[in-house]
Amino acid sequence: MVQLYARELPHLVNDDESVVSLLSASLFQNIDTALRIFQHGIDPTRVEAPAAAMQYARRLAQRGTPVVDLIRAYYLAQTAILNYALTEAAKQIRDPDMLGGMMSKALTGTFAFIDRVTQQVVSAYQEERDRWLLNRNALRAARVRELLEGDGLEIDTIESALGYRLRGTHLAMIVWHAVEPAQGNALGSLQVVTTALGEGLPTTGQPLLVPADERCAWVWFPLEKAVLPEDEEVGRILATAEPTVRLVLGDPADGIDGFRRSHRQAGRVHALSTAAGDQCERALTFRDVGAIALMTSDLPATRSWVSDILGALATDDEQHERLRETLLVFLATGGSYTAAAAKLTMHKNSVQYRVRKAEETLGRAVTDNRLDVELALKVCQRLGPAVLIAR
Repeated sequence: MVQLYARELPHLVNDDESVVSLLSASLFQNIDTALRIFQHGIDPTRVEAPAAAMQYARRLAQRGTPVVDLIRAYYLAQTAILNYALTEAAKQIRDPDMLGGMMSKALTGTFAFIDRVTQQVVSAYQEERDRWLLNRNALRAARVRELLEGDGLEIDTIESALGYRLRGTHLAMIVWHAVEPAQGNALGSLQVVTTALGEGLPTTGQPLLVPADERCAWVWFPLEKAVLPEDEEVGRILATAEPTVRLVLGDPADGIDGFRRSHRQAGRVHALSTAAGDQCERALTFRDVGAIALMTSDLPATRSWVSDILGALATDDEQHERLRETLLVFLATGGSYTAAAAKLTMHKNSVQYRVRKAEETLGRAVTDNRLDVELALKVCQRLGPAVLIAR
């Protein structure tokens, strides 16, 4: 098996002696367990992965070895053992029925055993990866918090501790799981999203990722120029990520002050996204929702203000939601019934009717206090029930 891995997965055997020794122990214990399953008729779906196999999985997680290599190692070994066993069986067993029964039992039992063990070792790998990342980043997280909160810090010392250059343009992101992910690999999936997003940006180095807790990470991208990722690219990345993942972005900014400012902006948008709950979009930027994000620091006051501006139009039901949506588009298109109708894909007369009903609900023309009305409508669109009047 070790010789097989030397050909197919050479980095697993061309490694530290203690790790290779653990690999050998894992192989021996797995093969021993598999043979005992056949010898004693043990149900393979009820066996526990050997201790050495679990420890080897944890060691690979600590070293950053991709989990796919761990899985591939199991299936390479399974294929090799089955090939050997079936070749020997064909030599030794002359009865076709007995040979067929033996092959069926070997295939079924081996696949059940490998499936059972790989589930356990992958779970151990993911748990250890999360724990290791948290521990490894503990010092960096402390230095980042010092940097965000304090002044007069030695730049060279901080850069060395973080492994990240502070002299340049930074784009801050907060990425998190809205609920506990089903796969249990919270930080790992956040890293995947961060890496994918960074590949589409004009970066000057690796992003700085610091876990804020077990389900949330603070990220900074070092940029060549001040840009934001394209909406389509962000959507594509999130479409392949865990459905629980959300992200928010600040504006790009320069130097240490920019490092802090971009993160503060991302933090405000994060608060908005959290307040909005499930109905909120999975990705938001400070550039798009900054004014609304600033209002989430005092949600009760925001709710009261929305009620003062919109009155009954802020009622939380489908009828008033349609009126709010139409009125917001009408205002956003410069008060043009024709443009609003085109954007909403509805008849111009329908837009006129809804705008008139919205004005009746407001008790005044929308041209009165227009800026406040439009902002209040945007707040309702983003925060929904958090600021609406319960029916």
